[in-house]
Amino acid sequence: MSITSKLPLDGVVVLDLGQVYQGPYAGFLMAQAGATVIKVEPPQGEPVRHRARISKGNAVPFAMLNANKRNISLNLKSPEGVDLLKSLAAKADVLIENYAPGVLDRLGVGYETLSAINPRLIYGSATGYGLSGPDRNNLAMDLTIQAVSGIMSVTGFPDGMPVKAGPAITDFISGVHLYAGIVTALYSREKTGRGQLVEIAMVEAVYPAMASNLADVFNNAAPAPRTGNRHGGLAEAPYNVYPASDGYVAIISVNEAHWVGLTQAMGRPELARDARLKTVLDRLKHIDLTDQIVSDWSSKLPRNQITEICRQHKVPCAAVRDLLEVTKDRHLHARGMLREITHPEYGDILVHRSPLVLHDAETPDYAPSAALGQHNGEVLAQYLGLSVAEIAALRQSGAIVEQGQERLPYAK
Repeated sequence: MSITSKLPLDGVVVLDLGQVYQGPYAGFLMAQAGATVIKVEPPQGEPVRHRARISKGNAVPFAMLNANKRNISLNLKSPEGVDLLKSLAAKADVLIENYAPGVLDRLGVGYETLSAINPRLIYGSATGYGLSGPDRNNLAMDLTIQAVSGIMSVTGFPDGMPVKAGPAITDFISGVHLYAGIVTALYSREKTGRGQLVEIAMVEAVYPAMASNLADVFNNAAPAPRTGNRHGGLAEAPYNVYPASDGYVAIISVNEAHWVGLTQAMGRPELARDARLKTVLDRLKHIDLTDQIVSDWSSKLPRNQITEICRQHKVPCAAVRDLLEVTKDRHLHARGMLREITHPEYGDILVHRSPLVLHDAETPDYAPSAALGQHNGEVLAQYLGLSVAEIAALRQSGAIVEQGQERLPYAK
């Protein structure tokens, strides 16, 4: 297999104004694919950077999502800071932002302004509800989008209250869509020569993920139920989390071969011929009995024995692991997804690479997340040709800020 001399996005310059998870993750994926990503933070730093003041563990998300990025800090509430961003945008290929709609327009660096300066610029904007529509100005965070999108309504058990998903799924799903939209626009620009506005709405990005849960809506014009760990559309059985002697396992049957294999794994092949359980429709009709049979078997065995027996019989099964177990996973470490590094600010931490593995590309080097404004001088000299004296004057005016000079939004 041939190896290219460059990473796929080598030569693409990205201005990453992303905050928290959504925008920074799109920028991280671009950086890992070889783009030169310049993270642009406000003078106080972005919100996730502040978590480092709580503990090293709370600092890790910032380090995870901002690796391989250069860092500058611009005060976009100053005319000089706005002019600097405009000048950088004139030379950039991509700008990423996930501010509320209209914020960057009011600061004078919205899409219309920057596109007029650089028609080749791809301007990636991620918001909660989109740049148009009656809900455009609603405030949006991962939790509120989980609520309004219907995710919480189908998460949890039937007799309990709605529950949010544990991970920040709407941030990351929309961040992946933002990356995909930007790369699609880069491909389009190869043919047209022009950039464009790429828009991602969180509430739209997560809707397709509820394909199974929408069954009741389409079948009965009724709200989808919360099904706990059972299939969201109650279309598969067994499909659940079952007790083990040392925890829990997830076991799923999505075709009759899986069910036959599971009956053999349980040492009860006669169940495959039981009229109450023979087909998926039969098992759904007797879903409590189905789950009870599997639970009675699984509860007597440890997780690793259950998963090994199921593997031998080609039954989808996995132990329910806690995150401490996941961080030590031999498979993820062997593939290089997880790696331990010594971060210049946070010490020894565990970080991840991009999940996008391009086999004909080089493996990117890993550069730890940068300090606030660490590359102010370097970036402004390289891209704008500013002198040491000019950069010093910008620092003095407060248009650019370095770590230690940041204007904290709260006192600690």
